Amino acid sequence: MDIKGHAAIVTGGASGLGAATASELARAGAKVACLDVNLDGARAVAEKIGGLALRCDVTSSDEAVAALAQAREKHGAARILINCAGVGPAKRIVGRDGPMPLATFNMMRLVAADMQSVPPLADGERGVIISTASVAAFEGQIGQPAYAASKGGVAALTLPAAREFAQFGIRANAIAPGIFHTPMLIALPEDAQKSLAAAVPFPKLLGRPEQFAALVRHIIENTYINGEVIRLDGALRMAPR
Repeated sequence: MDIKGHAAIVTGGASGLGAATASELARAGAKVACLDVNLDGARAVAEKIGGLALRCDVTSSDEAVAALAQAREKHGAARILINCAGVGPAKRIVGRDGPMPLATFNMMRLVAADMQSVPPLADGERGVIISTASVAAFEGQIGQPAYAASKGGVAALTLPAAREFAQFGIRANAIAPGIFHTPMLIALPEDAQKSLAAAVPFPKLLGRPEQFAALVRHIIENTYINGEVIRLDGALRMAPR
């Protein structure tokens, strides 16, 4: 897909991987809507790239529906969805506040419904969905079973989603990043960051959000990539702890 002129939704667009992806898509000519619970951060990114900032908790179906309606009114139905929103803390499936809410799946189902209604492009494609998994989906560490399981769910969702959406010309892929230089990691002491970077075979560095964004762009532009979960980790394989 040629990105230029198409509407794109980036969840978690206020910082880290989402902000870098929003910027890359804007450079490619997309009309970008940054969705995030951090509206001030989303606005800061949107102002830089000429995009739209919307407050949205992707775990809330009502908020997601409202935000997507606003994005649709401004930019038209999205042909690109990038799911970057996510959190690290553990959460029970059924806790004191009730059942765990949906997140990546929530946005996927809502945006895919819009994509199915847009006219196909010259090659028959209607849209692209890219979700964010993690290497923890494959090598979950001690103490992170809930997080690993949630990212494993994103990975497992990708192929059946691609198969289901194929009839509409919608592709579904996911990226499984390793250790990236994001706000969550920046908060760690410098020694801890260096230790994490040293665990990467090559290059011995924390991944840069711009590298994640570059892969997002390539997946969008390369129509033959479909149903894939692509590791982006410098050959890292996580140890048990």
